[in-house]
Amino acid sequence: MPFNLPIFLTWLRIVLIPLVVGVLFLPDTMLVAPDRNLAAAVIFVLAALTDWFDGFLARKLNQTSAFGAFLDPVADKLMVTGALLVLVQLTRLNAAIALVIVGREITISALREWMAQLGASKSVAVNSLGKFKTACQMTAIPMLLFYGTVKLDFIVRGWFIDVRVLGLWLIWLAAFLTIWSMLYYMKLAWPMIREKTDMA
Repeated sequence: MPFNLPIFLTWLRIVLIPLVVGVLFLPDTMLVAPDRNLAAAVIFVLAALTDWFDGFLARKLNQTSAFGAFLDPVADKLMVTGALLVLVQLTRLNAAIALVIVGREITISALREWMAQLGASKSVAVNSLGKFKTACQMTAIPMLLFYGTVKLDFIVRGWFIDVRVLGLWLIWLAAFLTIWSMLYYMKLAWPMIREKTDMA
């Protein structure tokens, strides 16, 4: 198993997942609720940043590897799934939304693996729609972890943003884009699926 800086960052992302979950369940004697929410949001953002840095460094340092290509999406999916589950547990997120997002990830991962075995992995490569979905999702999750308001007195006195509402809107948008992108990928793969089904 290779070990380098990009892979270390990917492992770090996996290690941070239980911290995001665990900090939210600390007793008030250790950390009060607003501080727990802030800590969880910050840890999640740090974990998400490692996702960008490990890919950037792997290309910059020419340290790409088959193991890194395997571990990186696994870490991403574990991070998102863990955060969504804890948000459902805290009743900040509807379980149906979490199911849509996690179910799509499982479906598309299986589809990509199958297409790769057929030598047609480029047919379901990540596109701009999937990237926009991910951006909405990865912005919404720390907002729902923070689950509070942010004062904007430095702009206009008395102004604030309700991060909870904004996070909910974004996660609903992410769920819509999740379904849309899944249908898009399935449409791309459908000719191959139909061909293999007819041959069976």
